[in-house]
Amino acid sequence: MAAAGPELWAAGASAALLLLLLLLLWRRRRAGGAGRVCVAVLGDLGRSPRMQYHALALARHGRQVALLGYLQTRPHRDVLRSENIRLVPVSELSGLRVGPKLFQYVLKVLVQTVQLLYTLLRIEQPSYILLQNPPGLPGIAVAWVAGLWWGSKLIIDWHNYGYTIMSLSHGRSHPLVLIAKWYEKLFGRLSDYNLCVTDAMRKDLWVNFKIKAVTLYDKPASYFKETPLDLQHNLFMKLAKDYEPFKARAASPSAARSAFTERDGSSGSVLKSRGRPALLISSTSWTEDEDFSVLLRALEDYERFIKEGARLPALVCVITGKGPLKDYYNELIQKLHFKHIQICTPWLEAEDYPLLLGSADLGVCLHKSSSGLDLPMKVVDMFGCCLPVCAIHFECLHELVKHNENGLIFRDSQELAKQLKMLFLDFPSLEGKLHSFRENLRASRQLRWDQSWDQTVLPLLGDKE
Repeated sequence: MAAAGPELWAAGASAALLLLLLLLLWRRRRAGGAGRVCVAVLGDLGRSPRMQYHALALARHGRQVALLGYLQTRPHRDVLRSENIRLVPVSELSGLRVGPKLFQYVLKVLVQTVQLLYTLLRIEQPSYILLQNPPGLPGIAVAWVAGLWWGSKLIIDWHNYGYTIMSLSHGRSHPLVLIAKWYEKLFGRLSDYNLCVTDAMRKDLWVNFKIKAVTLYDKPASYFKETPLDLQHNLFMKLAKDYEPFKARAASPSAARSAFTERDGSSGSVLKSRGRPALLISSTSWTEDEDFSVLLRALEDYERFIKEGARLPALVCVITGKGPLKDYYNELIQKLHFKHIQICTPWLEAEDYPLLLGSADLGVCLHKSSSGLDLPMKVVDMFGCCLPVCAIHFECLHELVKHNENGLIFRDSQELAKQLKMLFLDFPSLEGKLHSFRENLRASRQLRWDQSWDQTVLPLLGDKE
């Protein structure tokens, strides 16, 4: 009889486990979801354009979408206006900075696990859960558990590897990095479908993780296009209210003049100002995988070129975005004393960002992939606006930037400075490489997001239920 206790306990545990499995199987067999999809990212929705594009594409095909994530910045107007998209905010965590950093990290993951699971189980039952990775810890495991509960299929959209981003701070051999890699490999295999952003990543997922994925390249949304001159002027006048570089250089009897454009008082037409500066733009999340000191050193060389007599225009360099290293780089920028270059670091409204890209003369990208397997979406958006790009080299960049065709690839600040000098000689003449790159982009007729999504993702989802 002494053994009866443990035996009864084991039998009871087995029965409970069996009941749980039956419940999960029953839920999987339910005709669940009714065309609903949960699009989730354990990050700021306003700075997750690809997931917003997923939500808009699903809504366009009649799906009811729960768009789940942090609401630190406002999502695009199209997302807010869609009748088929419901925002599901996840509360930001605060007050967890107690004890050693390792303890803080473990506590954060535990709290996020409970928080995210609670949120996922409160939404209406979805047919699919579409999750961005990274960040994937604890998102992938939680989404898998929620999928079991709801009988939903899990789709992971691999933008990069979380463990490689973590390795930038800790090194690849750090125990946390090794655990994160094991976690992504284990739970990534439990997904039903996988998307990724490059062919290089698709191959790597299979070779190293034995995960089959479909490549869905980032493509520009329809609102990334060249900006008409009239809208350029309106944008510049709006930005001039807050940012000095956009203001007209000299006093003008007309109030309708910016640093780049002016409106004729009699005809009302807009013209580009004579002697205007060139507009250089970059965007960033101000993280460790982008070294903006490369651009700052190149600008120092550009200033020196002008002092030595090169026929180069003044530059306005706009670096947009939010992130942890913004204050650090702003301090570096304030220490620079340029005569011919002005730098500003605004955060733009979602609707103004494509307008500014479509008004710029050249884009610069300093994104260096932590894995060497993802591509910078900012360049995709710039190309959508027919904006040529100078981009820093990394392994699979050639899948997007074609050197000497739609832009240039550089490896250090000196090479970037020489490229800026070459591209802006005799600006704003329509001769030379800068104009030919833009013409090549205009002629490329690249696929847009909606078309690419319909060809790649829609077949995975089947017919609308």
